[in-house]
Amino acid sequence: MGKRLLVQRRGRGGSVFRHPGWKKVGRVAYRPFRMEEVYGRVLRGRVLELLHDPGRGCPVARVKFEDGVEMLMVAAEGMAVGQTIYYGADAPVSVGNILPLGKVPEGTMVCNVEIRPGDGGKIARASGTYAIVLAHRGEKTLLQLPSKKVKEVSSHARATIGIVAGGGRIEKPFLKAGKVYHLSKAKSFKYPKVRGKAMGAYAHPAGGGHHPKGLTPVPRTAPPGQKVGHIAARRTGRRKGRR
Repeated sequence: MGKRLLVQRRGRGGSVFRHPGWKKVGRVAYRPFRMEEVYGRVLRGRVLELLHDPGRGCPVARVKFEDGVEMLMVAAEGMAVGQTIYYGADAPVSVGNILPLGKVPEGTMVCNVEIRPGDGGKIARASGTYAIVLAHRGEKTLLQLPSKKVKEVSSHARATIGIVAGGGRIEKPFLKAGKVYHLSKAKSFKYPKVRGKAMGAYAHPAGGGHHPKGLTPVPRTAPPGQKVGHIAARRTGRRKGRR
């Protein structure tokens, strides 16, 4: 009798595979989107504190606005406790301020960018990342993403001026396995992860030694116990004309 694969156990669920969301400081997103609020007046907010969010590489800023609304936002590099930030279409273009993309000058580095107005921020949220405003075209704005890909986004989508704080985090190596173990406890991935080919034949389809022709590709719709190895391969075999 074989052993259940990790993908089978994960698919079944349970306390071991539950995401530790109770450790988080809260939902990190912009305040609710209102068109008359964004384009009507400039709201002032004060940075109350900079927080560490377990499993997140960048600090989180708790901001309270003059109308009493509080929110958690991804902190931009250079933000400090007690700093005043401005929210609105006519806010100055300086680090930490929140503006709609259509009001941001071309060539400006922005972070925590929304894809659709009101989604709270989806693009460039990891530590040290940023997007660049390339051009404005009617109701759309062209953005260069951290991956260098160019994407068209609504000009009403909100963004924070500056780059995300915590840059250079991945330049320091983990050095020992215990560091990765504790990181995995803050996130929802399991560590250590053993390669299938390093297992015995009873424990994994790829285990048990050498496969002369490798594993047979499995379809994208395969069940968890079968979905290992090469998944939904576009092609197999050696390319013609190449040695």
